[in-house]
Amino acid sequence: MMRATSLHATLSSNLGCLTVRPDSLNLTARRLSMIMPLPISGPSQLSVRCAVRFRPCIDIHKGKVKQIVGSTLRDTEKGGSTLITNFESDKSAAEFGKLYKEDGLTGGHVVMLGADPLTKSAAIEALHAHPGGLQVGGGINSDNALSYIEEGASHIIVTSYVFNNGQMDLERLKDLVHLVGKQRLVLDLSCRKKAGKYAVVTDRWQKFSDVCIDQEILDFLASYCDEFLVHGVDVEGKKLGIDEELVALLGKYSPIPVTYAGGVTVMADLERIKVAGDGRVDVTVGSALDIFGGNLAYRDVVTWHAQQVALSV
Repeated sequence: MMRATSLHATLSSNLGCLTVRPDSLNLTARRLSMIMPLPISGPSQLSVRCAVRFRPCIDIHKGKVKQIVGSTLRDTEKGGSTLITNFESDKSAAEFGKLYKEDGLTGGHVVMLGADPLTKSAAIEALHAHPGGLQVGGGINSDNALSYIEEGASHIIVTSYVFNNGQMDLERLKDLVHLVGKQRLVLDLSCRKKAGKYAVVTDRWQKFSDVCIDQEILDFLASYCDEFLVHGVDVEGKKLGIDEELVALLGKYSPIPVTYAGGVTVMADLERIKVAGDGRVDVTVGSALDIFGGNLAYRDVVTWHAQQVALSV
């Protein structure tokens, strides 16, 4: 099994995020070519074109639609969770799915913040309300991935299953590609700053992986998936403003559609993302929206989205 440590050492010798093992230096070009995925014939028909658009979200915790500070969600020793909740809706996940469908919003993210039956059921109801219009993530693995596609998800979103125990497990990634197809896979590269670089975090954003976001890793992973989803974990859910440095990095180097989430507070933040991302980074807004208890009008964001779509035609 090829680990990200040896992969990164081969792709770039200047990555301060990784500790290179001696055996990593023996990776030959032939071995590297063996781990590259087989090309997928034909263009993806399921990908949403990246043109600075609004991607809606439905975050579900214990069956309820909530907005939380993601970095506070962690398992306790007693099996529960301790978290900061910004908002809990009295509307169901299905109602939000229906709303997004009526407003013509596609490529949104249904995120299951737990593996309990109520959360899974609510996620499936949202997919049924907007078939083909929503992606789903949270606890996705090779055993359940296909079932969510069958329930109506356009894509599955994965992080911890692929970035296992702090390292990238390419065998698992390739298994998912063969199972659902590259064109239905979104890699969640949510990250935090560490030693000046953006390191992918897993396990409810509590564990740093040894993969850092840069041009080499984005180019490599783009061969395996249709889109990237990237939460700026240091600002996510805190309504403190966006991480412009991260947005600029994504806009400059991502070769496939990429969505940024984290810190949007006012309409001007959407324009900042548009500028910083060079018009190539989509945006998710959560806690700031009035439908999630915030002050930013959902209708204003939908109108902005429609304007961006019109400009891209």
